[in-house]
Amino acid sequence: MKITKFLMFSLGMLVLVGCEDELDLTNPNSMTAVEYWSNEEQAIAGVNAAYTNLLNDGYYMRMTPALTDGRADDFKADSPWPDLGQVSNFTILPTSGPITWMWETYYQQVFRTNQVLANVPDIDMDQDVKDRVLGQAYFLRGLAYFHLAINYQRVPLILTPAQGAEDYYQPTASEEELWSQIVSDFSSAQGLLPVDYASVSGPDRGQLGRATKGAATGFLGKTYLYMEEWSSAAAEFRKLIEGPELNNYSLLDNYADNFSPFTENNAESLFEVQFATPDQVGGTVKNYGGDPQNAWMQVSSVGHTYAQDGFGYSDFLPTRWIYNEYNEEETRSDNVDPRLLVSIASYEPEANSTTVYGGVEWPHAPDAIYPRKYTHDGYGFETESQGGVELSGINYRLMRYSDVLLMYAEALNEMGQTQEAYQYINQVRNRANLPDLEEVKPNLSQEEMRDQIAHERALELSMESIRFHDIVRWGWLYDDEKLALLRERDSEFETWRPGKEYLPIPQSELDVNPNAEPNSAN
Repeated sequence: MKITKFLMFSLGMLVLVGCEDELDLTNPNSMTAVEYWSNEEQAIAGVNAAYTNLLNDGYYMRMTPALTDGRADDFKADSPWPDLGQVSNFTILPTSGPITWMWETYYQQVFRTNQVLANVPDIDMDQDVKDRVLGQAYFLRGLAYFHLAINYQRVPLILTPAQGAEDYYQPTASEEELWSQIVSDFSSAQGLLPVDYASVSGPDRGQLGRATKGAATGFLGKTYLYMEEWSSAAAEFRKLIEGPELNNYSLLDNYADNFSPFTENNAESLFEVQFATPDQVGGTVKNYGGDPQNAWMQVSSVGHTYAQDGFGYSDFLPTRWIYNEYNEEETRSDNVDPRLLVSIASYEPEANSTTVYGGVEWPHAPDAIYPRKYTHDGYGFETESQGGVELSGINYRLMRYSDVLLMYAEALNEMGQTQEAYQYINQVRNRANLPDLEEVKPNLSQEEMRDQIAHERALELSMESIRFHDIVRWGWLYDDEKLALLRERDSEFETWRPGKEYLPIPQSELDVNPNAEPNSAN
């Protein structure tokens, strides 16, 4: 089963008591932080509360995917909401609500994991359960700082709960300090977490959705990749591919199963956010943000945000470039790449794709294209969110095994082992029934392989909150030739300026924290 609703929100009733005498007020109906943290049940509830942030609007409920995909060359804004368009064309202001929501929910997760890491070690409880609780807290804190680093560049680094007023105004850390801490957190998580929860002993036995050793290893490898520490990245990915302890991941036969509500937490998924509909777990209040409450839903808004006209908001559209990229190469059976119609809704009579949402005849212009990935289109549903609005229960997959294979190939190529990289790319291509890369592009140089890996990642991982950060870490925005290509693919890049690849530090944070510094986007 998934982590239950009760556990996810069980820490929402904690009250933090003020430090000054005049603010030293205690709610008699709630337990204070000082009184909490005394037993195993509370330790587990504490880390469960840190998972809750992943369901928040600023995180994977909507804004983290939307504001990431919108900045890439495979997606463009098509929304009446100005903030979405301004993020997509790199003109967003630091007063924007959505970028502030992202910032707030990442730091809420930091706050909650810091509480766990500071208090759980002193609790008298089963050591294995304690290790798993701490491992999850390290993982979730590493994940929060990873998102802060790739979205905001330089941020305050807070590692302990505040003890006094002076602790509320932490200075901005250097990028080196930030990335070093992310490595430390994922490394600590890797050492404490189990391979899975099927065979553990304790109240978390059999619960899906919790961070595992594999998830920590994957994100540790990805962190090293972002840091361009290629050999370290390759070493972590190799653990997931060759084992012996962690080689329990594999590609699914059907690419579409990676985005279906019916095949969640599968063999290809290293970590995913557990969304659920109200009829599954209850809830009457949308989980848009603020302090969690027991009435919160656990729904995702991504499906409705991306769904095509007539079925959702259609706030974004695929670019014509990514559509053409899918059509660049035919399969071994002379068909279109099967990932096209999983990722993009388009009118394709030759591919027998002329309907949407359970049989509705194509209702758009013949040349119109819309996002399909992470919507309910293609999975037997007649509507988006079962006729509701922003009520998706589709889990968001943060890392898939195909991503691991392609990142491993990239690390090998950067280490000069270009020929060795072919076999890992081929595993991803073969699932799409594409010919082996050696057949169509033998003996690629290192530079040519870089471009090929970028192409393979675009097709496999489009619209999964990955593409834009790939573009940034590859340095394409500061390469005149690559920047020209980006502008040709997506006119939103015309208004990009140096430093604007990051979201600005929210003005509200700069106003209240005198030690916080603006970043290159402010």
